[in-house]
Amino acid sequence: MTRHERGSAAIVADRLHKRYRRRIAVEEVSLRVEEGEIFGVLGTNGAGKTTTVEMIAGLRRPDRGRATVLGLDPTRDRASVRQVLGVQLQDAQLHGSLTVRELIGLYRGFYPDPRPADELIELVGLGEQRRTRFDKLSGGQQQRLSIALALAGRPRVVILDELTTGLDPRARRGMWRTVERLRDEGCTILLVSHAMEEVERLCDRVALLDAGRVVALDTPAGIVAKAGAEDLDEAFVALTGKQLEEAS
Repeated sequence: MTRHERGSAAIVADRLHKRYRRRIAVEEVSLRVEEGEIFGVLGTNGAGKTTTVEMIAGLRRPDRGRATVLGLDPTRDRASVRQVLGVQLQDAQLHGSLTVRELIGLYRGFYPDPRPADELIELVGLGEQRRTRFDKLSGGQQQRLSIALALAGRPRVVILDELTTGLDPRARRGMWRTVERLRDEGCTILLVSHAMEEVERLCDRVALLDAGRVVALDTPAGIVAKAGAEDLDEAFVALTGKQLEEAS
C-alpha cells in the first residue's frame, strides 16, 4: 500500500472555478488529497496554482465549485478550519518591528496546544535569528519564519506555497527534511512548487496545472511514464509545451 492509499480525504476540491474579469484563472479543478499524503501542485507562473490553494484555504471564494478540508468548508467553518489547517503563502506581510521569537509567540497564542517556540525556531533553522526583527531578515529567512508560523498550531493539514523560493541549497534541503518529518508525524501536506527536484523527492502524487486546468495527475514517476519522457521536467514540457524554468 502506498502512502496516499491510507483512507480518508484530507482535502477535496470539486470543480473549482475562478475568473478575474475576462481571464479564467482556475477552470474546473478537482483534486483529492488523502490523509498523510504529500501532494504536489506543479505549474509555471499564471497556471492557477496559488489561486487554487487560496480557494482551498478559504482565502478566496470560488465562483463555482467547492472545497473541503477534513470535511469542513473553509469559508463557512472558518474558525474550525483555522485550528486544523496551517497555511504558508508567498509574500508574507508581518509586523516588521517584531522579532522572530515575538512573532512565533504571538501566533502560538492562537492555538490551545501549540508547538514549543524553540522547537518551531529550530525546525526552520532560525536559531541564530530568534532576536532579529522581521524587517531585518533576508527574504529566505522571512520565508522560513512564515513556515514556522504555519506550523505553530500543530495543524493536521498544511499548505506550503513555493516552499523553498529564495533559499540557498543547504536551507532548501533542510526544509525538505522538515516536510518529511511532518509527513512522518501524520501531517497532510499540499505543496505548491515549480521545483522539479523538490517535487520528485517529496511528493506521493502531483497535479500538473496549465492555464488553470489539471493536465495530468499521478505519481511523479507515473507522469513521466505517461508522457514518454526521461524525467519530470521533460514530461512537463511534453504535456504543456512550456519550460517550467520560466517560473520564479
